[in-house]
Amino acid sequence: MYALRAAILAPVLGLGCLLMAQDPHFTQFYAVPTYLSPAFAGTTVQSRFALQFRDQWPAIPGAFVSYAFAADQYLPNLNSGIGLIALRDQAGSGALTTTSAALQYAYEIRLKHKVYLRPAMQFGYASRSVDYSKLVFNDQLARGGDISTYSYLGARKSNYMDIGSGLLFFTPTAWLGISVQHLNEPNQSLLLGESVIPRQFNAHGGYRFKLRKGGMVRKEAQSIVAAFNYRAQGKFDQLDIGAYFEREPVFAGLWYRGLPVKSYKAGYQNNDALAVLVGFKVGDWRFGYSYDITISRLAVNSGGAHEVTTIFEFADQSKKRSMARRRVVPCAKF
Repeated sequence: MYALRAAILAPVLGLGCLLMAQDPHFTQFYAVPTYLSPAFAGTTVQSRFALQFRDQWPAIPGAFVSYAFAADQYLPNLNSGIGLIALRDQAGSGALTTTSAALQYAYEIRLKHKVYLRPAMQFGYASRSVDYSKLVFNDQLARGGDISTYSYLGARKSNYMDIGSGLLFFTPTAWLGISVQHLNEPNQSLLLGESVIPRQFNAHGGYRFKLRKGGMVRKEAQSIVAAFNYRAQGKFDQLDIGAYFEREPVFAGLWYRGLPVKSYKAGYQNNDALAVLVGFKVGDWRFGYSYDITISRLAVNSGGAHEVTTIFEFADQSKKRSMARRRVVPCAKF
């Protein structure tokens, strides 16, 4: 996936003749789980709001900045979860932007005591545009910066419907899911012709190892959460895998991104980054920060990636305790 992002940089920064797109990537992919799959909508026992910001490769002018906002709610009387997610991705100093919003619905099927299956659908709308005035063309360089090629191109925008689906299985300690985004393979072309968005496939899961339950006399709950997400889109794929230690109110972890068993080009091993994650919880708020340490050949010049997440969850405490006893969702929080 990062190989594709590198491929985007060249035309956006200098050529302006070919513009491709890829879905934004987040290191803390479980902080906004409904971006990973609509099946995560309503997997808390309370209302949840999340904000996420990512600055990828800040040392490279005109790289990628992504934002995400999500809200979801569990509806116990309907055995359902609903969600709303909005994203904005900027590349090439904001020259290429993609903005999207989607509504999500998941239905929860109780297979047996504390074992659940959640099929889900997502329906969204997206807009993709390019501002040619922020790009530099060859003839501008030759003429000393005179307005040239882009003045003839005009405004370019593409609007399209976008459909996704997901399926999630979970028990009190483990979860496993799959999702498919861009089921309808929408046309995102900014010029004449067709440029479809390839379907994106995700397989994700994890396990929560409970080291100590919370209790009386300063006994904070302790857990180790191990998780993964395999993602494939077009001819590119990647694996995120790692774990973090959680002792309320703080947590810390380490993640790896890459797929070393696969190489897109001879001599270029598919290793991308190691990510360090830290965070804390205050009341109904959770805050997380991660930094990607680039380990590919781009390491010297990329500047890594910074990511910040903020999550707010709230509910009537009596209802929260009652629901938690009947329905335990072990999924990672970051």
